[in-house]
Amino acid sequence: MNAPVPRVGCGAAIVRDGRLLLVKRLTPPEAGAWSLPGGKVEFGERLADAVVREIREEIGVEIAVERPLVVVETPNVDGQHWIAPVFLARLAAGEPRNCEPTKHEFVEWFPLGRPPTPLSGAARAAFASLAAR
Repeated sequence: MNAPVPRVGCGAAIVRDGRLLLVKRLTPPEAGAWSLPGGKVEFGERLADAVVREIREEIGVEIAVERPLVVVETPNVDGQHWIAPVFLARLAAGEPRNCEPTKHEFVEWFPLGRPPTPLSGAARAAFASLAAR
């Protein structure tokens, strides 16, 4: 029997006009929480390439990755263990829309000073990191 192993994901903290873009998750881990858009890193894929691809797939926009923001680790959340670098990014083209309605309920902007609840671990870490800068 194989032991469970941590998985690698990535997320984007997309900021525009003092607001952060979030998705409301429908699936585990952290179903029902507002989270950053992002997803799994594929084997052989660079992190920055993965986040650009995942954002295009999930919310239909092109982003410009500015820099790493924070690394989030969520051990044993809903029976899963994820390690997820989060990148600060800005919109380069398009307007966000929900391209994966079986995965997300909503896509919305929130003021940096007024995050919604509940928040995923990655979203909490992004809000905290953005507030500290």
